[in-house]
Amino acid sequence: MRTEKFKLSEVFNWQSQKEIDPLKINLLTVEGCYKYPFYGQSTVNNGIISFLTLKPDVLNNKAGNPTILIHSNNQNIVYLETPFYLKDGHGATSVLQSDMLNEKNALYMIACIKKVITKKFAYNDKATKIALKNTYIELPVKNDGTIDYEYMESYVNSAENNLMNHLFSDLKRCGLDKCDLSQSEKDIFYRFESGNLKYSCFKITDIFEVKNTNSIVKKDIVLNSGDIPYVTAGEGNNSILGYTTFKNQLIEEGNSIMIGGKTLVITYQPRDYYSNDSHNLALYIKDCKGRTEKAQLFMVAALYKSLKPLYTWGDSISKKKIQNNEVFLPVNADGEIDFEIMEAYVKIQEKIVIKDVMEWRSRKDG
Repeated sequence: MRTEKFKLSEVFNWQSQKEIDPLKINLLTVEGCYKYPFYGQSTVNNGIISFLTLKPDVLNNKAGNPTILIHSNNQNIVYLETPFYLKDGHGATSVLQSDMLNEKNALYMIACIKKVITKKFAYNDKATKIALKNTYIELPVKNDGTIDYEYMESYVNSAENNLMNHLFSDLKRCGLDKCDLSQSEKDIFYRFESGNLKYSCFKITDIFEVKNTNSIVKKDIVLNSGDIPYVTAGEGNNSILGYTTFKNQLIEEGNSIMIGGKTLVITYQPRDYYSNDSHNLALYIKDCKGRTEKAQLFMVAALYKSLKPLYTWGDSISKKKIQNNEVFLPVNADGEIDFEIMEAYVKIQEKIVIKDVMEWRSRKDG
């Protein structure tokens, strides 16, 4: 496939945008039947912070046209095709549209854009609108030199089908293709969803041994081939920035929970790992009954829910502060932490997700 370079301004039209100060959301909230996504420069959940119903004059893309958002600070890119609200970033988000844009070719072009801008820009050298408009990306072309949108769409469809085929082969090989819930699992799911479950509040330090992680700061040492994770406080890829063959006594013990000290990103780390920052916290559960992967994944969510309202970038968590923090966890009839029901609930959620994917594939094939 022949390719040529195009300016982003030759491919897309920049749209005007209405941005919202998060402190004014209450004043802008109205009654309504529809909630629309509220986008910020987040790298998780496709950039969606929440879903809101606000005054019509702050709503973007009311026609629901295919749209790409590019955030200047972190070069995060998302695709959407709904009306949306946008967090105030002093114009830091570019809103791009094109008459030729659809979900499939957008995914292809997002990959092409990301390949360029993650190398070209950084936090201190932002992807501003002017800079983006003059950025070149490489795209496939037809014999007449025009952009080949059909090829991009076909390529994404083919990649998607190949991925799904591999996924279902792996699920079948592992016995995970049978994802119907048993009656006991349905009962547990109902207890969670109906609120018919008893919770108790526990001091975090009563449940976990908490320590500051060691710090390995030389990325040139760790970002090479290997099998030992190098973990940061980042949100993507389970906070793993790279892998290393480097070994010394500063390695952290796996089968534990790590909290990013400055960002409050909380992850379960199954394997021994290195940390990039001594402000990060490592939590080791004291009760051996809770040292399973799924129970700790449940606790990751519970810890995030309990700690998120308490800390910000300017008031970050620390080993000293966490001594006074608590977490709500389900308990059994004796008032003890119910690790079994936590593990069962995570298994149930896995089955639900797998079933949704399989049903999606059946509809797609169908």
